Amino acid sequence: MKFLGKLIIALLVVVLVLLLAAYLLLQTRWGAAQVSSWVNEKSDYNFSFEEMDHRWASPTHVTLTNVTFGRKGQPATLVAKNIDIGLSSRQFSEPMHVDNILLQNGTLNISPDAAPLPFQADMLQLSDMALNSPNTEWDLHAQRVNGGVKPWQPTKGKVLGSTADIQFSAGSMTLNGVPATNVLLQGAINNEQVTLSTIGADMARGSLTGNTNRLADGSWQIGSLRLNDIRLQTEKSITDFLAPLTTVPSLKIDNLEVTDARLEGKDWAVTDLDLSLRNLTLAKGGWQSDDGRLSMNASDFIIGALHLNDPIVNVDFNQQTASLRQFTSRWERGMVRASGEWQRNEKKLALDELVFAGLEYTLPADWKALWMEPLPEWLNSVSIKKLTANRNLVIDIDPAFPFQLTALDGTANNIEVVRNHQWGVWSGNLTLNAAAATFNRVDVRRPSISLSAADSQISITELSAFAGEGMLEATGAISQAPQRNAVMNLRGRAVPVNVLQQWGWPALPLEGNGNLQLSVTGNLAAQTPLKPTVNGTLQATSADGKQVQQTMQNGEIPGT
Repeated sequence: MKFLGKLIIALLVVVLVLLLAAYLLLQTRWGAAQVSSWVNEKSDYNFSFEEMDHRWASPTHVTLTNVTFGRKGQPATLVAKNIDIGLSSRQFSEPMHVDNILLQNGTLNISPDAAPLPFQADMLQLSDMALNSPNTEWDLHAQRVNGGVKPWQPTKGKVLGSTADIQFSAGSMTLNGVPATNVLLQGAINNEQVTLSTIGADMARGSLTGNTNRLADGSWQIGSLRLNDIRLQTEKSITDFLAPLTTVPSLKIDNLEVTDARLEGKDWAVTDLDLSLRNLTLAKGGWQSDDGRLSMNASDFIIGALHLNDPIVNVDFNQQTASLRQFTSRWERGMVRASGEWQRNEKKLALDELVFAGLEYTLPADWKALWMEPLPEWLNSVSIKKLTANRNLVIDIDPAFPFQLTALDGTANNIEVVRNHQWGVWSGNLTLNAAAATFNRVDVRRPSISLSAADSQISITELSAFAGEGMLEATGAISQAPQRNAVMNLRGRAVPVNVLQQWGWPALPLEGNGNLQLSVTGNLAAQTPLKPTVNGTLQATSADGKQVQQTMQNGEIPGT
């Protein structure tokens, strides 16, 4: 028995010596290399560390230096200068679950392809780390990250775990291409739902604060978000810039405030923007709201060739309509004002009032082509209950037929200018007059036109202008059918007998002033040349009594 007792004691001594030797060897570079090599050979992971440090002054803590961990053939999931692991008696029942892990001075990749870390902890702490999440919907790159995850239970594709409270700060961060500094995030992860109860950051020379939720289906709920003094430049068009708002399943905004922002992108810009948006949900290309409100003003708003100065917009939202309480802006050295509502089901913009005053507006070179093009699917109809124009200058620089209207005034009632996605004058009454005008280099005074539109045709009840020493007067009609058959009857008294030459009628063998009588028909159908469709007769009598009568067939006068 004495021999057996001595043998057991000797074996215990040997075991203790071996454990002590292993303990000492693990704290050497050679021992660390041996452990790293054994793990790499026996698993699908790459793992290495330079040495392990353990001090009896802190017996429950083990520190690994210069650690690298990741799946073979993939970028490393973790690179850290130091990892401090806090141990407890729990290691006897759950060896891979520790009290806390502190990662210092390294990089943590949290992409779905990253290798799951083999440890779990009551708390994961980060100190001066970098975080990356490439190949995810949140393209994140953050530096100088400090914070923690509690508890930390990483799984495949979820380095931060499925359920945890989180708190992070970062010296700098880029999220989906948007840079920020001095970032603070606090919140929680609950499976696919992310709650950020506190968001703070300096970005684009301004600041961002707020709170938000991301639901399991990818929808977002913004409780409160405030942007101050943002100065943002991007290479994106305004459509691409706003695309994230339309790609998520839904975006619910309780309160969004923007103050003194300046944004600039490809062919668009807005300066000194103040915006307040409340109680609005954007989903499936539309909105949902019971009591939403948008208030916005800016110094300048530019998109393409459109430049608005000092625009002010106030809109109220409900389930079916967006009521435009106010829209005013300086535009083209004048002013535009409107009010009305957008009717969602009918895809109709119904304006109660539209006012243009003091504009100096040059029509786009392709305005005729734009007039003929169908409008987007979302815009089916535009109607104006009351249209008013005061002292406007309108210019067309088309070399084929330029014109200019000076001091243009006008009124219209119950006019429909878009129907079935197509521009036109589909219903209502319109009267326009100007102090002077030039049509293809022919000057006239006091031009005026009155018309009424119905489903079948546009009736021109009055068309007049002073030319030379006399006056031109006309009436006519234009069919609303696609053929756009048109008829016009014109009379001229004491007008230059060749006043019609610049407008398409061949020169007459007469001189001076005289009287004219013209009856003409034509076809104004889209994509159809006008001249070959014109037929009519012209009678002209000069001041000395000479008379000429001409007949036009298919745009030509036989014998001329």
